[in-house]
Amino acid sequence: MMWQALMMMVLVATPTLAATDGINIGKPSVVRNLVPAGQLENQASQQYDQLKKQAAEKHALAPDDHPQVKRLRAIAARMIPFVDRFNPRAKQWKWEVILIGSKQINAFCMPGGKIAFYTGILETLKLTDDEVAMVMGHEIAHALREHARERMAKSELTQLGAGLLGELVGGGRYSGAFRAGGSLLSLKFSRDDESEADLVGLDLAARAGFNPRAGVSLWEKMTAANSSKPLEFLSTHPAGKNRIKEIEKHLPEVVPLYEKSTLRTRQ
Repeated sequence: MMWQALMMMVLVATPTLAATDGINIGKPSVVRNLVPAGQLENQASQQYDQLKKQAAEKHALAPDDHPQVKRLRAIAARMIPFVDRFNPRAKQWKWEVILIGSKQINAFCMPGGKIAFYTGILETLKLTDDEVAMVMGHEIAHALREHARERMAKSELTQLGAGLLGELVGGGRYSGAFRAGGSLLSLKFSRDDESEADLVGLDLAARAGFNPRAGVSLWEKMTAANSSKPLEFLSTHPAGKNRIKEIEKHLPEVVPLYEKSTLRTRQ
């Protein structure tokens, strides 16, 4: 596919940035290791394929030559070369981007790099490329930081009780969390996960040459849209004013990354 060829060219052309610049998030939770990453990614891939099939049957899956599909894939192709900063395994993921016709103001990235946008978020909020990158970066961050894997592991530990913790950690082979996980498409993240995804997404987008200041304008639009009709996308997110304040706090860390990227492009 043409967009995959574009991704490969960007991967080759993109230099590696120092590991000490940008936003330092810290290591992800070790609890996630109770859920096998490969199995979770396979499950995500199956659910993603089912979603595509259902959308196609309803004539809601945008074709590869749709202008907005090309736009989304071009933005993703610029961001994916930088994912290994936050998850080295992500360079080997089989990344996909689809667009589904729906009024939902929503988007997601499942474990293994399966991205979906709904036309509602693009059309209702009239997102610029920089703002799309903020949304995409946020959703990719959930996958990179393996928030779904962590949530499923914590959920299973809660159900099993502390008595089995030693056995689980010692064996490291437990995969029953998949029974409790249900559909990854409807998994809700904690507010801490959402805040972390904001910052990781901000860093990722800035490295790819998207203006991180768009994070502020994006959430201003989100907040305005949410005031008239509560958005599912924001159901577990921190309040708009708080997240904007947090984004502004970290702009000095990511604006230099954006400026470096734009300078390379001009050169």
